[in-house]
Amino acid sequence: MPLLYPKVKPNPLQKANLCSRLFFWWLNPLFKIGHKRKLEANDMYSVLPEDRSQHLGEELQGYWDQEVLRAQQDAREPSLTKAIIKCYGKSYLVWGMLTFLEEGTRVVQPIFLGKMVSYVENYDPSDSAALHEAYGYAAGLSACVLVWAVLHHLYFYHMQRVGMRLRVAVCRMIYSKALRLSRSAMGKTSTGQVVNLLSNDVNQFDQVMMFLHYLWVGPLQVVAVTALLWMEIGMSCLAGMAVLIILLLLQSCFAMSFSSLRSKTTALTDKRIRTMSEVVTGIRTIKMNAWEKSFIDRITRLRRKEISKILRSSYLRGMNLASFFAVSKIMIFVTFVANELLDNLITGSQVFVVVMLFEALRFSSTLFFPMAVEKVSEAVVSIQRIKNFLLLDEISQCYPHLPSDGKMIVDVQVFTASWEKASETPTLQGLSFSVRPGELLAVVGPVGAGKSSLLCAVLGELPPSQGQVSVHGRIAYVSQQPWVFPGTVRSNILFGKKYEVDRYEKVIKACALEEDLWLLGAEAIIEIGDGGTPLSEGQKARISLARAVYQDADIYLLDDPLSAVDAGVSRHLFEQCVRQALKEKITILVTHQLQYLKDASQILMLKDGKMVERGTYSEFLKSRADIFSLFEKGNEQSEPSPVPGAPTVISESLVQSLQSPRPSLKDAAPEDQEIENIQVTLPLEDHLEGKVGFKTYKNYFTAGADWLVIIFLILVNIAAQVAYVLQDWWLAFWANLQSDLYSGALVKEDEAVVFVLNWYLGVYSGLTVSTVLFGITKSLLIFYILVNSSQTVHNKMLETILRAPVLFFHRNPIGRILNRFSKDIGHMDDLLPLTFQDFIQAFLLVVGVVGVMVAAVPWTAIPVIPLGIIFFFLRRYFLETSQDVKRLECTTRSPVFSHLASSLQGLWTIRAYKAEQKFQELFDAHQDLHSEAWFLLLTMSRWLAVYLDVICAIFVTLVAFGALILAETLTPGQVGLVLSLTLTLMGMFQWCVRQSAEVENMMISVERGIEYTDLEKEAPWELGYCPPPLWPPNGRISFFSVNLRYNSDSPLVLRNLEAFIYPRGKYGIVGRTGAGKSSLIAALFRLSEPEGDIYIDGILTTSIGLHDLRKKMSVALQEPVLFTGTMRENLDPFNEHTDNELWNALEEGSSEICNIQMNLDYEHADLEVQLKESIESLPAKMNTELAESGLNLSVGQKQLVCLARALLKKNQILIMDKATSYVDPRTDELIQKIICERFAQCTVLTIAHRLSTVISCEWIMVLDLGTDKECHRPYNLLRDKKSLFYKMVQQLGKAEAAVLTKREK
Repeated sequence: MPLLYPKVKPNPLQKANLCSRLFFWWLNPLFKIGHKRKLEANDMYSVLPEDRSQHLGEELQGYWDQEVLRAQQDAREPSLTKAIIKCYGKSYLVWGMLTFLEEGTRVVQPIFLGKMVSYVENYDPSDSAALHEAYGYAAGLSACVLVWAVLHHLYFYHMQRVGMRLRVAVCRMIYSKALRLSRSAMGKTSTGQVVNLLSNDVNQFDQVMMFLHYLWVGPLQVVAVTALLWMEIGMSCLAGMAVLIILLLLQSCFAMSFSSLRSKTTALTDKRIRTMSEVVTGIRTIKMNAWEKSFIDRITRLRRKEISKILRSSYLRGMNLASFFAVSKIMIFVTFVANELLDNLITGSQVFVVVMLFEALRFSSTLFFPMAVEKVSEAVVSIQRIKNFLLLDEISQCYPHLPSDGKMIVDVQVFTASWEKASETPTLQGLSFSVRPGELLAVVGPVGAGKSSLLCAVLGELPPSQGQVSVHGRIAYVSQQPWVFPGTVRSNILFGKKYEVDRYEKVIKACALEEDLWLLGAEAIIEIGDGGTPLSEGQKARISLARAVYQDADIYLLDDPLSAVDAGVSRHLFEQCVRQALKEKITILVTHQLQYLKDASQILMLKDGKMVERGTYSEFLKSRADIFSLFEKGNEQSEPSPVPGAPTVISESLVQSLQSPRPSLKDAAPEDQEIENIQVTLPLEDHLEGKVGFKTYKNYFTAGADWLVIIFLILVNIAAQVAYVLQDWWLAFWANLQSDLYSGALVKEDEAVVFVLNWYLGVYSGLTVSTVLFGITKSLLIFYILVNSSQTVHNKMLETILRAPVLFFHRNPIGRILNRFSKDIGHMDDLLPLTFQDFIQAFLLVVGVVGVMVAAVPWTAIPVIPLGIIFFFLRRYFLETSQDVKRLECTTRSPVFSHLASSLQGLWTIRAYKAEQKFQELFDAHQDLHSEAWFLLLTMSRWLAVYLDVICAIFVTLVAFGALILAETLTPGQVGLVLSLTLTLMGMFQWCVRQSAEVENMMISVERGIEYTDLEKEAPWELGYCPPPLWPPNGRISFFSVNLRYNSDSPLVLRNLEAFIYPRGKYGIVGRTGAGKSSLIAALFRLSEPEGDIYIDGILTTSIGLHDLRKKMSVALQEPVLFTGTMRENLDPFNEHTDNELWNALEEGSSEICNIQMNLDYEHADLEVQLKESIESLPAKMNTELAESGLNLSVGQKQLVCLARALLKKNQILIMDKATSYVDPRTDELIQKIICERFAQCTVLTIAHRLSTVISCEWIMVLDLGTDKECHRPYNLLRDKKSLFYKMVQQLGKAEAAVLTKREK
């Protein structure tokens, strides 16, 4: 296992003795530390070997694989439940026996109690034998209570541990399955769904394991209690039992509706989290297009549907709790009424035996049994969802990567394949080629021709329908959209290989990363956030390339790595990296940079998945193929190769990484080890300290209801409790009356006696009815208030997050934000209302019971007061530590999700490098860290419970012996009342204290949520002053001494920029990587607030709202962001256009171009074909559903869709930030032409790395180090030999420079 987390503090449980295990003494040292200071992650004990993620996952995976095989033989669906039972069944049943013993002691208690009350009834001071016998019974009662206290917690501890182990095992199975998903399976699931499986579905296992045994213990106990009652009072006990059975039937019906509600809720939650994850990933696009409101609406709508389902299941839960609250009272009432009607006489002791027997049923049958039914029905839904995920298609290793025996080759013969089994036209058709060591195969073709699919075929990601691919040798792969995982630059490049200084230096040099690493400070120990936040696209591309080169594989598959960097760097990478470092390897390079084709050993030209042409550069020249036009235009593609001594590669958003406040950890890898661990741990997110403040509670409650409603809720609670307690009190009077009747002191036929009996019964029934009514009202009301609070908090969080500046998303990885929206909100929806209701109920019950006891027998106050004080201090001592552990549990959960999300994004890369095992180990390390916190949380709550219950047992002993000593002064009713109440207190008191601690722990989720409702905001979206509707009429932009830094302590990225952009001008903006090109756009859009003034048509940009500003400019970015939904929704998120307008946008400009240049006819057709045809070829045209983040389109097609989206907005100002970097050169040129024609009346700013993209602009602006160095007509700049632009062009080489100069004229 990789030593991700450097600390290893051995778990004291391994060496603990029996007593220490029973009473959890081994935790004491930890409580002492927690009492002194805030607990840190390295204070936690390491996971027990048998609870390790790897061990558990492999064990369960083994059983599951067997089950799948067996199911295939029997031709049935495999059952995950069977695999789980085989894996955990035996040990689970053994621990189940404890429940049996524990509930046995519950049933015996009332019998001892009855004997003691009957001793008081027939009290005779001279009979010492009876006294001794009574002492024996009191001792028996005390022993029972003590044994129960220890057994109960031992059982729950072991059940929860089984639950935890099952959860960890299933999580590991889900992750390892995710690493093996095929491309078609990826379309059927989404990151949101997998995150939801890991955050909410597997939690059902923790819950269900605790209560499962009560499904058989409950009914058994009912049978035992019925038998005892029959012996005590005969037939009338059946009336009470009938009530119980009716109730259990009702609850089973509830459970059925629970499971259907659960499956509906999870589907909605999946959708909400998926949308949320897309919002976080595409936040830049959303902000620049001012779409925040539309996404807030979209998510709020989903949330509203989700809440309506949650409310319904909460009401059912409320009914369950209310029945638990009132059922024993109804049963007792019905039994005694039946007894009166049957004219049976009973003694006072019998009254209390009956009461206590019914009370014994209370927990196991009316709380745990329905809980078990509910949890089982929910777990069934979750297991079904997990099973469906585990049965998705896996990638088949269609051919073995034969060990390289010196004969390395990639050989593809008549290969045909398609991504969608259903589609008529294959993605690739009849391809044949072979590449040997030392050869470079260049693959070219228009957007969507199948170039990336070709590489997938070689990787084995695209299974062939006919033909074959044979690959001999190890593969390294660079994806088109570069992927980096959270960690340092060095860990990204090493990717698990041993660190060798010389080799590392060479790779860094070849990949033009030296400058960057020097700039980024301490070499390679810079942290890359989720998705490599502080890095520019170009840096990510170079890091991906460096990772491939460092692996020293045999076969290199490079998917257009040169498009993301500027031309100078691109030339450097091609010369140093592809030609030099990889010269003896097999290299397949997909590229749009046609100037490099002459260096390729062979060229493969694709169109629509078919091979148009294959051969060497000279063969292509001879054939004068139609595509030769590509080279003519392709030759100019370049920008400068770096001038010696000039800083080449400075990242634009470098600055953001410098400010990164997180401390960095050095790679602690000893030099001699063969394989390094892949990742350095990222520090956990900060968490708040101390208690959850009153303010959090206030905000939480008032979010769901007005003060009036809250006051009403408090009154209802008090009323319910008073009615409840008075019933016990009343029963004592009635018991005394019954004793007198039984002993013959009173005669039933006496009129006065009949009147008193009826009066007693009348009041008794009144109290019972009011208990039930108040109980139901308070339950439903509190659920209503708290679920509403959860909705309000979620909506506030959502709005605040979308109002936060872009910087917030750079600093917080996506897993951290999603954790709050999935897990913490999940807690607030489900667990918190339940726990709160439970706590309030238990608390009021304890207060009521103690009140009645002290009122009935005042001396019981003597032990009650010290008991209360001890409890209070124990709880405080416990909370000091447990809240820290709970917060650690929340923060150690984030890395699990972050790791999952980033693995899903880089799935192909991980598989190409065969790094699944390493990533699996990383996942295990994250899981183990979370298990450490979880295991402590679980054992700590048991530590508290055991101590509380043992103290309670001592209290019961005191009261029992005290009652016997003072027997002369007490009536049987008083003794029975006090004893039955102390026994009720027994479980209740510790439950109340634990639930109060649990509520405080749960409130941390609320606190984390509320923390997100109070983030720093960007400027307001709308201000009082709105610009005129037709603004900006001309599109004149002026920059006056503009400075920009990404946050207060980072260096300037724009320095004193003065620039003037003429109305309707076409500007090309060029400059080296990091010259501040994208920062200029960021300043214009106010993504970070610039210093200085920017005017657009005379209006100061900072004087209007952000939305008013951003809506008036169209933008197309380098990273194409698409959202799940139809193609139509992506083109037009607000439904502002008709279908015709959309189709027109896709085929814009046909007539104009045709009129101007007939000879460009085929070219214009080409572009129209590009987008329009690719959409028409989709099954449902405009209404085609896009997979998550547009997986079913190529990157070039995505860029075209984003471009069409920008063109649709028809604004006066259009900005293209490297928006065509992934598109082939010919399409790119056409796009530029069309934009010049169509947007003749608009201001267009084009940022590009390809000089050919901007050479046709009217003005060229050259930026360097954040200042505007020159701005002139291209013709003038090319004439002026001192200009930077001239130097850039000259560095391309004579031929290319000549072509560019000629085109300019």
